Amino acid sequence: MSTPSTNLLAQPLTLPNGAVLPNRLAKSAMSEALGSYDNHVTDSLPSLYQRWAASGIGLLITGNVMIDRRALGEPGNVVLEDDTDLPLLRHWADAATQQGVPIWVQLNHPGKQVPKGLNQGSISPSAIPFRKELQSFFETPRAMTEAEIEDVIRRFGRSALLCREAGFSGVQIHGAHGYLVSQFLSPHHNQRTDRWGGSAEARRRFVLAVYAEIRSQVGAGFPIGIKLNSADFQRGGFTEEESLATIEALSAAGIDLIEISGGTYEAPVMTGVGGAAKAQAARVSAAGSGKPASTIAREAYFLEFAEKVRATVRTPLMVTGGFRTAAGMNAALASGALDVVGIARLMAIDPDAPAKLLRGQNSAETVRPIKTGLKMIDRMAIMEISWYTRQLQRIAAGRAPKPRESGLYALVGALLASGWGTFRTRRLRA
Repeated sequence: MSTPSTNLLAQPLTLPNGAVLPNRLAKSAMSEALGSYDNHVTDSLPSLYQRWAASGIGLLITGNVMIDRRALGEPGNVVLEDDTDLPLLRHWADAATQQGVPIWVQLNHPGKQVPKGLNQGSISPSAIPFRKELQSFFETPRAMTEAEIEDVIRRFGRSALLCREAGFSGVQIHGAHGYLVSQFLSPHHNQRTDRWGGSAEARRRFVLAVYAEIRSQVGAGFPIGIKLNSADFQRGGFTEEESLATIEALSAAGIDLIEISGGTYEAPVMTGVGGAAKAQAARVSAAGSGKPASTIAREAYFLEFAEKVRATVRTPLMVTGGFRTAAGMNAALASGALDVVGIARLMAIDPDAPAKLLRGQNSAETVRPIKTGLKMIDRMAIMEISWYTRQLQRIAAGRAPKPRESGLYALVGALLASGWGTFRTRRLRA
């Protein structure tokens, strides 16, 4: 067990723009789906974040808030296009900041990663369909026009400005997990031949334009971060080499915090499925093999990539995925490869986990794979997202989470809720 004098998690961090995080623990974004079916803020969101802020965590990052009402990722998304919801947005921000916890809004556009029937079609850099087994869930998108690209860039900036006006502490661009920014970076999803596609440099023009637009709207003193894939982990996708070059470009542009993740809905490494997760599992198995403690403590899925980034970039780095113990988190921080430890799913099953970790204690709960027994479903990130969303809804309602809830039971409930939510969303927008 760590003691307060050696617990690196408890140390503050000053970001490049001067903003200070009170400690090195951050809640990474998870989709709450707690907005109304017409995409407004509800009282459930301040309730959830007030509960999390009470844990003493150093940074809260919201689930994806959409920048365009025509482009939802799921029923219950909050959309931030204008100042209609400013009073409720302020209430949401205050739930954390009045307890001394910074709260950033994750801004997102889903691109093609949209359940069938939710929107009037979907857009992407290019009209590339999902792989065959997912085509019943996601339709083939339409390639974006130049005017649409410019519109989306402006929307990111406008939404970020509204976040600042509402009293949020910063924003994070969602550039990972197969959403629109990630699609522009990927040579698989982006096969354009104009200035927005082709070379790796051209494909990262979009994310740099989004960052520049947000910075021009919010000014130098407002923190901007990004969640970025280390790689897509799919054939023909975004590679580690391209990710490193993108991070170097964003660092040079002045971004304040870079969160490293990986994978997409087609290769859901971020949920514990795929190569990075298997590598982490191999490290965990070292616990009984006589390997040194330094090897066992390397819990994070993306720590090796973070080490490569740290060799060239001084911008603060956050790594999310795979962390389980206070010792493992401290070992990662001590290595110098990262500056912030991201936790997400643990917060859904133990909202008090940060308080324990900051005392050098481990949570009594352990993140486990969520299984339904249906192999095709269990290989998809959608199952994990749905299960954890149900836990967030319980916490927001003042109830305790159910860490051992049946995956199959949750799947049935999620399918019913998604179907009804899609129907209500379409009706309200008709």
